[in-house]
Amino acid sequence: MELARRYVLRCAACGDAYADDGARLSCERAHAPALLRTVYDQTSLAPTGEGSMLRFGAWLPLARDVRTDARTAVYRAKRLGAHVGLERLWVAFNGWWPERGATLATATFKELEAVAVLGRLAPDERRPLVVASAGNTAAAFAAIAGDAGVPVVIVIPEFAWAPLAALVRVARSVRTIVVRGGTYDDAIALAAHLVGRGGYLAEGGVRNVARRDGMGTVMLAAVEAIGALPDAYVQAVGSGAGALAAHEAALRIIADGRFGDRAPRLVLGQNAPFAPLHDAWSKRAHALDARPPHEVRARQAELGAPVLGNSAPPYAVAGGVREALAATRGATFAIGNGESAEACALFEAIEGVDVEAASGVALATLQRAVNAGTIAPDATVLLNVTGGGRARRPRVTVAQRPTAIVPAGTSADPLAVAV
Repeated sequence: MELARRYVLRCAACGDAYADDGARLSCERAHAPALLRTVYDQTSLAPTGEGSMLRFGAWLPLARDVRTDARTAVYRAKRLGAHVGLERLWVAFNGWWPERGATLATATFKELEAVAVLGRLAPDERRPLVVASAGNTAAAFAAIAGDAGVPVVIVIPEFAWAPLAALVRVARSVRTIVVRGGTYDDAIALAAHLVGRGGYLAEGGVRNVARRDGMGTVMLAAVEAIGALPDAYVQAVGSGAGALAAHEAALRIIADGRFGDRAPRLVLGQNAPFAPLHDAWSKRAHALDARPPHEVRARQAELGAPVLGNSAPPYAVAGGVREALAATRGATFAIGNGESAEACALFEAIEGVDVEAASGVALATLQRAVNAGTIAPDATVLLNVTGGGRARRPRVTVAQRPTAIVPAGTSADPLAVAV
């Protein structure tokens, strides 16, 4: 079903506005890199009776009907809050925990992205969408695109294939390319190479407004539950797209006028020893540190949460992470693997559900922020648990194989390479 687009895209640098064709990722003017943002006709938060994330459809860039049951669960976490020293801790649980109301079948908030990105595509778009992922995004797009019959090509590093194949029955409309021995950066490079050959559509990552607006529903659900904007927002980040999503959603809420007039302080965690956003923000640098590729790969290989290993997050671009941190007096922390694992165990012990390593980074970040005085004990805090409940999901038992397996740096057509 075709839906009317009730929004425009506006450049964060020059302010130029564009009607959306479902594929635009950038401004046409010649200026420094900048993100686009959606400006919706609807100016107030008006959730519908829909049971899924689609109840926030007025603030999603939808042009076609993509059905989903995905929903974030937001609840007051009194016991966990008492343990970390907070009086008003709220958790946004993005995973599979239907008893709490969380119904993201692939167990992370990347499902919110996939629904919005696929729903943004023009109804007559026939080019396969190319998505690069370190794992969670791949599973989400494979599930949602498979259900909707939308053609998608997913490019992932080798380590991401087994978890995807165990979680999602890959449908015919989804083709998967595995980079042998590769990293997330290798997957990104190969996806760009494929798009450059023609006949495919770039998904765009953080530059795709639908990614950010899909994840922005986490903040909308939180405000719906809390009745106001939180004072602080805590999340583990790789690209920082989720943090930007929360910030942009908060700006829309502020414009509504009923839920507060200050955007939540962004408190972001990265997985040491690879924390480019934290390293840059800690010294208030104007750009990310330049590191040789061999050092980047070595550090990424040590991550307990490899999904956080993005080496080129949108830090310095107009509308990017540096601006959002500056606007909210934000803070960043670097969390080691041991600290993350302890936080995962703590969350499961108190809340009764398993969580992903990235969620452990988020909880450890919260603990560090409270101990450092970055977050006051009486603050209203939203902790985004970005993955959990995977142990509760049934495993796919049918043997599956990727469409193609290729070496990093291949210049051939990946889809013509035999497995």
